Amino acid sequence: MVAIDPYHSAELLRQTLGWNGIAADVHAGYGLALVSVWVGLVVWCDGQYFWWRTGWNAERHRVIYAWHPAIDPERAARRISMYYAILRAMQSISELT
Repeated sequence: MVAIDPYHSAELLRQTLGWNGIAADVHAGYGLALVSVWVGLVVWCDGQYFWWRTGWNAERHRVIYAWHPAIDPERAARRISMYYAILRAMQSISELT
């Protein structure tokens, strides 16, 4: 798979999330880009893949990640939007302030 610029990939994801009504910020440096979506939802991008934390495996003491090819930001945005909706439903406003 051919890698593209991580910032460009992350920016395309941010724009696609924006079209779905989800505001996000992009930060880049050291060969990675981060898309900050919501409390507990940060998407990393290295130009080949997007990946984000989706849970915790208590048995193995490891984080569980979802990933998606960076060449498909539209489908990645749909998946991230679904996870965003779950996180928003689980967190009350009082928890965020």
